[in-house]
Amino acid sequence: MNHSITRFIMGRVYGVFSLLLLLPLGVSLIYQEPLLNQGAWLAAIGLSAVLFLLLGRKEPSNSDFYAREGLVMCAFLWLSMSLIGGLPLYLTGQYPSVVDAFFEIASGLTTTGASVSHNVELLSHSVLFWRSFTHLIGGMGVLVFVLALTPHASSSSVQIAKAEMPGPAFGKLVAKLSDTARILYGIYLSLTALLVVFLLLGKMPLFDALCHAFGTAGTGGFSVKAASIGAYHSPYIEWVLGIGMLVFTANINLYYFVLIGRAKKMFQNEEFRWFLGIFGVLFAALTLCQLGFGETSPSTTIRDSFFSLSSVLSTTGFCTADFARWPLFSRFILLIAMAVGGCGGSTAGGFKVSRVAITVKSAFRTLKQTRHPRRVVPLHFDGDAMDGASLRKLYGYLAIYLLCIMVLILIVCLDPFTDTIETAISTVFATFNNVGPGLGSLVGPTGNYAGFHSVTKFLLSVGMIAGRLEIWPVLILFSPRTWKKH
Repeated sequence: MNHSITRFIMGRVYGVFSLLLLLPLGVSLIYQEPLLNQGAWLAAIGLSAVLFLLLGRKEPSNSDFYAREGLVMCAFLWLSMSLIGGLPLYLTGQYPSVVDAFFEIASGLTTTGASVSHNVELLSHSVLFWRSFTHLIGGMGVLVFVLALTPHASSSSVQIAKAEMPGPAFGKLVAKLSDTARILYGIYLSLTALLVVFLLLGKMPLFDALCHAFGTAGTGGFSVKAASIGAYHSPYIEWVLGIGMLVFTANINLYYFVLIGRAKKMFQNEEFRWFLGIFGVLFAALTLCQLGFGETSPSTTIRDSFFSLSSVLSTTGFCTADFARWPLFSRFILLIAMAVGGCGGSTAGGFKVSRVAITVKSAFRTLKQTRHPRRVVPLHFDGDAMDGASLRKLYGYLAIYLLCIMVLILIVCLDPFTDTIETAISTVFATFNNVGPGLGSLVGPTGNYAGFHSVTKFLLSVGMIAGRLEIWPVLILFSPRTWKKH
């Protein structure tokens, strides 16, 4: 393992992170918050800057690194950035413990949106801004952002992108990786800015519009209101954010083809078609169930169903209705949506639509081969033949994905705060899949995660990071064999 290049790149990331921390400091100055708050932000900035000076000043002669280095760097940086980013929350006294602050920022960076705050409206503007801004940072990835700023990224840098970008596969849009990162971030930030404009047209205050646009773009879900989006009582805002969440659930790469006049390629993408089909089927089933439930008018029911499903399938977590009180069938649909998640290459979490599609197609192929053992049934996805190695990789990921979920459920069941098995299962699904609110009354849209024991909150935080990074980086980070020189 090339420790020198690993340290160097990590130092550069800490340098960029210290610059990003200047933004909440600026917000604190604008809103004339107490000096304690500004001192807390300066402490985090200073710590990041010191790490940059210690690790990232001198580039090593050997700049080669491989998949192992990329995975280890990614996992360690996300854990350490969650700790550094959470430091001001604790130092200002707005969060009672370091674990709570770590949980909150891990939730922000992983775009989960699960909170331990009892009432977010009591938080300072700088903390509210930082919580939401971490969604924007974590949505596309801090390491990918650093690549976008690096004019001469080496060919080995693709290992960083593969480790941090969500999805089964990473594809470059153009020859140079740094140019691909710039294009993706350009599209990402442009869509975010457009969303801010639409929210301002709906008479949402600028500060609120920025925070909710960050949460939508990163599919995170932190709000500046205790009642989330429901606090605005605006059908226009709900429709804008509902559609916006779906936009960011699709693979960001596809919007590049729209920009260069090849929009047909977006709808030719098999994963995107599966995504539209899954959303359509779940939306129809959820709406019919809610209409039968009949607690609200048909127009409100349709809007709430659309918004809630968009929020859960995109793993954002914004709320307009307390779906923890919905019928069991409706809650089960939302649980399915939590597991499926968004498309690969999007900012959404979950198992990913492409993996679900390939698993379903593989199951049907096995059924055909069982009926006709001599029959050769090829498996294709998005025009490419799936070979044995690709399928074994998928099944391996599915196995470790389910194992991690079961272990976390057992841990949550041991916590005295857990009241029902629904709370335990939805807590793990909501955190590991980076959704945010669960389905139980304790962790649902009107609840939070503050009641869990500190050990449980820490392990859920690590679970959120593992879910965002697709498990392997975190597992490899804690593997003793990783740190051997040869």
